[in-house]
Amino acid sequence: MTHFTVEFYEDEWNHKPVEEFLAGLDFKMRAKLLGLLQILQEKGNKLREPYSKCLGDGIFEIRCKVGTDLTRVLYFFYCDKKIILTNGFVKKTQRTPAREIRLAKRRRKDYLERTG
Repeated sequence: MTHFTVEFYEDEWNHKPVEEFLAGLDFKMRAKLLGLLQILQEKGNKLREPYSKCLGDGIFEIRCKVGTDLTRVLYFFYCDKKIILTNGFVKKTQRTPAREIRLAKRRRKDYLERTG
């Protein structure tokens, strides 16, 4: 089975927002999220709820829960079995905030423009 490659979106100033987000999480949440990202790398577009959910327009979220704390990392698929992680956030409401989805779309657009 061919694995996917998970990559961090990197902006023009070489910042990797998801990498920074992960570094700011507590140990348990970071460990669980990294485990889920490994599963995502293995299963790719076959991964479904409760671990992954399509938010529409090619944006997906990886869903992580530790106790009552919820985190999400948004991503999209790119050619050659690449998964690009765009942004992460601590979830505080029932629905994924529209601003987080817009941010993922902006970062996807930037990524596509800069990678050609």
